[in-house]
Amino acid sequence: MMVEEVRAHLTDCIIPFWKKMRDPVNGGYYGYMDHDLNVDRQAVKGCILNSRITWFFANASMALQDASLLDEARHGYEFMKRYCLDDVCGGVYWSVACDGAPEDTTKHTYNQAFAIYALSSYYDASRDEEALRTAFALFHLIEERCTDEIGYREAFDREFHEIENDKLSENGVIAHKTMNTLLHVFEAYTELYRVSGDADVKKRLEWILDTIADKVYNPGLHRQEVFFDREMHSILDLHSYGHDIETAWLLRRGTDILGEKRYEEKMLPIILDLTGQVYKTAFDGHSLANECEKGVKDEKRIWWVQAETVVGFLNGYMLAPEHTEYRDAARAEWEFIKAHVIDGRQGSEWFWLVDRDGHPAPEKPIVEPWKCPYHNGRMCLEVIKRARFC
Repeated sequence: MMVEEVRAHLTDCIIPFWKKMRDPVNGGYYGYMDHDLNVDRQAVKGCILNSRITWFFANASMALQDASLLDEARHGYEFMKRYCLDDVCGGVYWSVACDGAPEDTTKHTYNQAFAIYALSSYYDASRDEEALRTAFALFHLIEERCTDEIGYREAFDREFHEIENDKLSENGVIAHKTMNTLLHVFEAYTELYRVSGDADVKKRLEWILDTIADKVYNPGLHRQEVFFDREMHSILDLHSYGHDIETAWLLRRGTDILGEKRYEEKMLPIILDLTGQVYKTAFDGHSLANECEKGVKDEKRIWWVQAETVVGFLNGYMLAPEHTEYRDAARAEWEFIKAHVIDGRQGSEWFWLVDRDGHPAPEKPIVEPWKCPYHNGRMCLEVIKRARFC
């Protein structure tokens, strides 16, 4: 029942909605729709937004064998290639204007990673060798220009001089390094390795797994730390529930693709610990809270956190089938999403956030540079893959 509902939601709601966000004049996808469903065709286009939409359509085209979705992915790819990539200084801009002119020329490691993610999937769907070459160029750029002896530096100006990392810092701190960026570099490299089998990418995947296990994961608190100084010391008491449940299943996907038994064995206890702790501390039987800072829980229900909850708990049940409560939690979360997070208005998609009781926040848009089909569309694709565990 759940799988059929999720598939129908993907094909009848998410895919048609994002097809309609396509900009037929300037390329790419429109960057903003307000809560009242008004599309701003002059809005800035986030390069992360367009990378994630390209990734989504490439993967949906493969999962559903739908040529129209590959055409959407190609549309996104052409926009990325023409406007988001900096031909002079290298790398991907943070954002461009509605017509593709550079708007925010910040180069962020997080943004480079999502371009690799999109380009790798687009290559898999299209077999366009240029996309794969571009993904590898960005891989080498990250490794050569965005690293130090400890990990990944994050924020740079157009010429790759390091600047303040305000775009990936929150909660009143400015972090030099973040769990979030490390996680999504891992995610991007996992996809690049999946489609290429490249030995250098594999080596970096193993290094990231070691870093997550040894420096990011906090076994005493059963969580990941979130914000770090240059030397990877945590600088804030924060438990990001959504990132931990997302990390749990992305780590498993990564170790499966890596195919190294020692890393499967090293990461499995961490995956299960993160899943169990999120279930115990953040899940109320229906939906997942956002985060907990210095002991104070944020009860907002944010769209992407709810989507990752479904996949993360299904992943936990697959790895530990005796924990049927994880399967039940995934089902309950889907019921909450259906009832409260999916916006039933014609021409809409998911609310950005709702409160614990499911009331939406009218000040939040339906589309903006971070809000796209990456989380909820991916949730649908991952549920379909896990059909027999639902």
